[in-house]
Amino acid sequence: MVVVAPRRTAQLMAAVLAGSGVLHLVRPRTYEWLVPPELGPARPWVLGSGVAEVVTGALLAAPRTRSAGGWAAAALLLAFVPAHLHTFRVVDGPVLTTAAAVRLPLQVPMVRAALKVARAG
Repeated sequence: MVVVAPRRTAQLMAAVLAGSGVLHLVRPRTYEWLVPPELGPARPWVLGSGVAEVVTGALLAAPRTRSAGGWAAAALLLAFVPAHLHTFRVVDGPVLTTAAAVRLPLQVPMVRAALKVARAG
């Protein structure tokens, strides 16, 4: 088993979340299909989650706010679960279905990593 230090985990999560957040803001249409229709118009959700990802990435990147960033990352990753579940309703074809099936369980180790960062301070 590979053990990664919380600082390195935080840096990696910061880069991934901030990068993803920027993509949400620059190319929102790419993500709109992921928003369950029960939540209303997709664009505000996509833009809001993009801002949340950028802010969370910034929190994770700075040592003084890293713990708060870990908590924010865990909450954000859990908040994305409805979008991951929604993909099963809208995907068409074995490749996308497999991608959706792999993506959802990956949330568990990602949330665990975020909590590890949060607790490490």
